[in-house]
Amino acid sequence: MDYRRLGHSGFKVPALSFGTGTFGGKGELFQAWGATDVQEATRLVDICLDSGVSMFDSADIYSAGASEEVLGGAIKGRRDKVLISTKATFRAGEGANDVGSSRFHLLKAVEGSLKRLGTDYIDLFQLHGFDAMTPVEETLATLDSLVQSGKIRYIGVSNHSGWHLMKALATSEKYGLARYVAYQGYYSLIGRDYEWELMPLAQDQGVGLVVWSPLGWGRLTGKIRRGQPRPAVSRLPATSDYGPPVDDEYLYKVVDALDEVAKETGKTVAQISLNWLLQRPTVSSVIIGARNEEQLKQNLGAVGWNLTAEQVAKLDAASHREPVYPYWHQSGFEERNPPPVKW
Repeated sequence: MDYRRLGHSGFKVPALSFGTGTFGGKGELFQAWGATDVQEATRLVDICLDSGVSMFDSADIYSAGASEEVLGGAIKGRRDKVLISTKATFRAGEGANDVGSSRFHLLKAVEGSLKRLGTDYIDLFQLHGFDAMTPVEETLATLDSLVQSGKIRYIGVSNHSGWHLMKALATSEKYGLARYVAYQGYYSLIGRDYEWELMPLAQDQGVGLVVWSPLGWGRLTGKIRRGQPRPAVSRLPATSDYGPPVDDEYLYKVVDALDEVAKETGKTVAQISLNWLLQRPTVSSVIIGARNEEQLKQNLGAVGWNLTAEQVAKLDAASHREPVYPYWHQSGFEERNPPPVKW
């Protein structure tokens, strides 16, 4: 397994990480994802570690904390062999302060995650969303204190706008506080908005991308194709209201190109989709998920080889979308303002 630096830090993470959203199965959304128990999770962790996938991503709201509990049970006795990534910010209780990135909520959230995971430190802790009600100085000072105490090793954010992230980085620099080195964001062949602003920012500021939903909310698994009915067993129909919207014709165009590359490489649509991401600028790790061993082993086949430049160009062209303003305007000034990748 290839290990990559996480942004502008000395910390290295595996190119593929394992997402534990399928652990626990509590609530309508997460039941649709999966309901992996400790026994099955232990087997999946075994397979991951045998393949060099040592980072496991969770969040306090995944199955109302059950995801972290199951992960904690699955790694019991081998904490030194794994890296744990988890998140907090979204509502995790009924109290007025059980939400957001305030000092009150973050301290409570971290202590809860540590208890559920059965550990005394978190390798990578990320804010799950942006909290406009809490001063960024309060949030960063709280995270810095947790880093200084050893309860958190590295910090990052998820689902923030470019200006949210840049403001936080500037504040960290101004006051000498712990700095975000990771951005956990949505990025896929059918969701390339990350490239417009966040990718250039990440390149400039040294922030590593940890990709969530690299298969476009299950749309790039190879089960959805032009002229075919949607699969009977899929998390997509039950959770489509939560996922990023995708026009059918655009999806089919991308899958058509993936099918062409699949014939050339002998790889699956999902493996090609993941490999394309691993060749993009700023990508430190891609989070893969699996309900069972078969799905996990399929996804692990995304590493150890690379698409050719011609195949990447074919996929780029099929997934191209015109950027919104001001990015389309900036694309006309590439002489002094080149984008990290061609839109």
